[in-house]
Amino acid sequence: MTARTPKPARRPNVAEALAEAIFSGDYQPGDFVPKELALCEQFAINRSAVRSDLRQLVDVGIIERISGHGSKVREYAEWNILDPLVTEWLTRYAAPNPKIQREILAFRLDVEPYVAMTAAKRATARDLVAIEEAFEGMGQNLHNASCPEERRLHSDYDVAFHAAIFKATHNIVWSQLSHILRPSIYLLVSMSNVSATDPEDSLERHRQLMESIRARRPRDAFLAAQAVLAGTAQALGLDAPESSLGHDLDIA
Repeated sequence: MTARTPKPARRPNVAEALAEAIFSGDYQPGDFVPKELALCEQFAINRSAVRSDLRQLVDVGIIERISGHGSKVREYAEWNILDPLVTEWLTRYAAPNPKIQREILAFRLDVEPYVAMTAAKRATARDLVAIEEAFEGMGQNLHNASCPEERRLHSDYDVAFHAAIFKATHNIVWSQLSHILRPSIYLLVSMSNVSATDPEDSLERHRQLMESIRARRPRDAFLAAQAVLAGTAQALGLDAPESSLGHDLDIA
């Protein structure tokens, strides 16, 4: 019997390590990350490999290379926040960083009330079933959440609830955007569900949003979506960013 050849060990991933440090806030915008030679020594890999990994961070707008100085973390506004690799890093590493959480929350406050309003106008019976099934899953796993797996399921259903509302707009861009935004939505949902002091109140806010969509009340759906996100902000200990969307919009 031939002995199985062991697989070669995977080399350290500098991009992954730096992404974790940046997204968790160890390096802030404007900070320089370690230089190439220091990274070579730290990870015991050659300079070509380090440059290749740094290129990943450059390509998604997280760092910029400055000749003669090294690599500097760019401002959050310069990051390709919807790139799949960046959203994956967001989900895995950004939890301790309130600045990134607040940016995601601000975006959701500008987008999701409008999405909810549109869903209240266009949702079909099938859409309403999907929203209700996700809501029921939230409730079941909230009341039975005695272990991490059940808490994870509660968050999964929470994300599915919001994704179903995006889909209920019957707009191809909104529907696709829900898939792109899923990791960043999950980040806030999972964090807020862990830290929430009023899980029953949160569930009730989601119920009111669902009922507003079911009753085809666009204005109520808009306001209910704002209330859901205000609850998320409170659970995360963040000041809810102001949203101007809808102030001059006829949402009756």
